[in-house]
Amino acid sequence: MNIFNNPLFQIAGYRRMWLSILFSNLGGQITMLALPLTAVFLLDASPTQMGFLTAMEIAPFVLLSLPGGVLIDRMQKLPLYIAGEIFMGLALLTIPLAWALGMLTMPLMYAVSFALGTVYTIAGSASQIVLTQLVGRDKLVQAYSQNAIAGSMAEVLGPGLAGILIRVFSAPLALVMDAFLLIGSVLMLKGIQIQEEVPPRSTWKDRSFKQDLLKGLQFVKSQKMLLEMAATVGAWQFFAQMALSVQIIFAVKDLGLNETWVSLSFVALGVGSVLGGMAGPQLSKKIGPGPALILGIGITALGWMGLLGLEGKLPGIVLFSWMLICFSWGATLLFVNFLSLRQSFTPTELLGRMTTTMRWLILLPAGPGAVLGGWMAEHWGMRSSLAGAGAGTLLVALVAYSRPYLKTLKKLPELQA
Repeated sequence: MNIFNNPLFQIAGYRRMWLSILFSNLGGQITMLALPLTAVFLLDASPTQMGFLTAMEIAPFVLLSLPGGVLIDRMQKLPLYIAGEIFMGLALLTIPLAWALGMLTMPLMYAVSFALGTVYTIAGSASQIVLTQLVGRDKLVQAYSQNAIAGSMAEVLGPGLAGILIRVFSAPLALVMDAFLLIGSVLMLKGIQIQEEVPPRSTWKDRSFKQDLLKGLQFVKSQKMLLEMAATVGAWQFFAQMALSVQIIFAVKDLGLNETWVSLSFVALGVGSVLGGMAGPQLSKKIGPGPALILGIGITALGWMGLLGLEGKLPGIVLFSWMLICFSWGATLLFVNFLSLRQSFTPTELLGRMTTTMRWLILLPAGPGAVLGGWMAEHWGMRSSLAGAGAGTLLVALVAYSRPYLKTLKKLPELQA
C-alpha cells in the first residue's frame, strides 16, 4: 500500500513535513542508541549516571517550558522549528569532536543532553503547532497517526543503520550521520509555506511577560480535560522514566547483549509504532480518544512486566524486543490521542502556551523518575527499577479508568471560542 495515497498528502506542505519527520526520526534513532552506548562502553557510566543523563534531557522541559510558551506565541513557529533542528545537529557534533580530542567526559554528555532537551522543549512545541496550522484541527488524529508511521519507519530502519555505524565507526562518530540527517530535515522544512499571523509587537510589548505566562497557566487550569490528562500522563512519565533510564544498561550488563544486538532489538520499536500508528485512528474512533489513551498506558506496562516475568525462559534479545514493542505500541497510542485531544479545542493564540504548559506538567515528574530509577538500579538492582515501572504504569491505567472523565471522552472536543 502506498502511504502517499493518504488524503493528508494532498495538503500543500504536508509531504515535506512528513519527510522531515522521517529524516529527523532516523537521526533520533541513531542518537537514542549512540548516546547511552557511548556512556556505557566508553565512559563506563553507572546506573545512577545513566539516570542523570536521562534527567538532564528532561530538565529543560521543567525550566524552560512556561517562558518558552510565551515566546512561541509571540513568534513564527516554522522558523523556530527549523532553528531547533540546526542547533541539535551542532550540539551532537561536539561529542565526536571531544572524543577525537580525548576530552569526552560525562559532564559533556550531560551538557549535550540538556541542549537536546532544550530543542525538544522549544522547537518541539513549535513543531506541534506547525502541524495544526498545516492540516487543521479536524485532521489531527490522522496526522499524528501518519507521523507515527514515519516514526515507525525510522524505528525499523534506524536501529540497523545505527548498529552498522556504531560497529564500524564507533558510537560517537555515528552521531555525525545524525547531523547529516538533520540537514535533510531542515531542507524539507524550508520548502513549507505556512500562512501565519503573528501578533504584531505593538499588541504585546505593553503586556508583561508574566501576564502572558499566567494566562496560559490559567487556561490549562480552567479545563478539566487538560488537568485530568496532565495528572495521568505525568504519573505515567514518572514510572516510564524509571525504566527508560536503565533499560539499555540492563540489556548490556544483565541480558548480555552487545552493541549490535541492542541496535537490532530496537527494530522492535518500529513494529510497535506501526501497530499504534496504523490502528490508532480506527481504535480511537471505535472506543474514543480517552479510553484509547488509557489503553496505551496499560500496554506499556505489559512490556516491563513481561520482560521480568519471562526472564530466563526466553533469549534476552526476544525479551528486550518484546518490551520495546509494548512500549512503542502503547506510547504511540497514548500520545496520538493525548496530543490530538489537547490541540483540538485550544484557541489559536494560546496554542504555544497550552502546549508548553502541558509538557511542563507531564514532565515535572519525569526527571525524579529517571533519577530514582538509576538510584534503585545501583542500590537494589536494575530489576527493581523495571518492576517499579511495570507495576506503576499498570496502576496509573487502572486509576485513570476508575475515574469518570477520561474514559467518557468518545470524540475530540470542539474549538473553544
